[in-house]
Amino acid sequence: MAENGTDCDQRRIGMIKEQHNGSFTDSLLNERKRRDREERLNIVLWRQPLVTLQYFFLETLINLKEWTIKLWHRRSILVSLLLMLAVLTATYYVEGTHQQYVRYMEKKFLWCAYWVGLGILSSVGLGTGLHTFLLYLGPHIASVTLAAYECNSVNFPEPPYPDQIICPDEETEGSISLWAIISKVRLEACMWGAGTAIGELPPYFMARAARLSGAEPDDEEYQEFEEMLEHAETAQDFASRAKLAVQNLVQKVGFFGILACASIPNPLFDLAGITCGHFLVPFWTFFGATLIGKAVIKMHIQKLFVIITFSKHIVEQMVSLIGAVPRVGPSLQKPFQEYLEAQRLKLHHKQDSGAPQGENWLSWMFEKLVIAMVCYFILSIINSMAQSYAKRLQQKMYSEEKTK
Repeated sequence: MAENGTDCDQRRIGMIKEQHNGSFTDSLLNERKRRDREERLNIVLWRQPLVTLQYFFLETLINLKEWTIKLWHRRSILVSLLLMLAVLTATYYVEGTHQQYVRYMEKKFLWCAYWVGLGILSSVGLGTGLHTFLLYLGPHIASVTLAAYECNSVNFPEPPYPDQIICPDEETEGSISLWAIISKVRLEACMWGAGTAIGELPPYFMARAARLSGAEPDDEEYQEFEEMLEHAETAQDFASRAKLAVQNLVQKVGFFGILACASIPNPLFDLAGITCGHFLVPFWTFFGATLIGKAVIKMHIQKLFVIITFSKHIVEQMVSLIGAVPRVGPSLQKPFQEYLEAQRLKLHHKQDSGAPQGENWLSWMFEKLVIAMVCYFILSIINSMAQSYAKRLQQKMYSEEKTK
């Protein structure tokens, strides 16, 4: 009996030591991962320019190699696309009565591709993401709205629309309706929304591939998602509870849960894509709900907000409120008035009159803001790709240590 008791005590002590060693090893591993993450975050152009550029070019070459291999494995699809492109090219250059339709399709295709591309850049996760709604789509809708109220029509001459907005020569009776403005910008808005839906696919595919293969992916957001699932019961802070709420909504409600998350401005929607991929939600359920939510419901909400904000009477009220600011109001109000007057004259073909032109400091500042944000976006892509290469090196070091 005494010997059995001694054996039990020894086994218990051994189990406690193993648990202690395991927890100690986990803490060391977590500490090392934290240090490696901090080391990667320091690889930016303004701190280590040469290293960052070197890693960026090496990561670019690796990505090009990977994409070339993937295309080679799908060469039948590639050949079909090249044949289709050859047929379209021949149709484009051969003269005939079909050329008017070709030109019309070309114009529409390029216009749609432009907005889809901007939508993808807004949500695909390259660098910091380019806020193309604030920089491109929002100003475009605002310009159309201001022009519609000034011209009392949305039948702008094509060309030069959409490159330049000019009022039609014929007079239109009555007042412009909100629905007419919404219909005028519906195509570009829906294409931008479709682009943002396409940009949400990478997190879904990454999580789905990781779940099916059983391998642990390199993506930190996915690792954070798995940690969140492990500590779901003890989550206390607001951010963790919000993420859990999104995850539960998507997992339990399915299509309509994804639709609800996609239909409102939601910075946690990447988590919805990861959740759907992790729980193997069918592709068309995820993408269909995301496409309807972002390209139809959410875009109409955002369109309506911009159109109402830039309607004629609200703009006039905002300009008058700026003028009411003590001391600096009149000086701030003047450039807004000049800009609006210049835009009004442009709409009526009166740029050469003696009125002030629209090239004031307001438009100059917006142009420079767009340039600055695009440059920062490019820099963030370079930094992100350099950090990805640094992570490759660290993981290679881990694997070498495990094989020793």
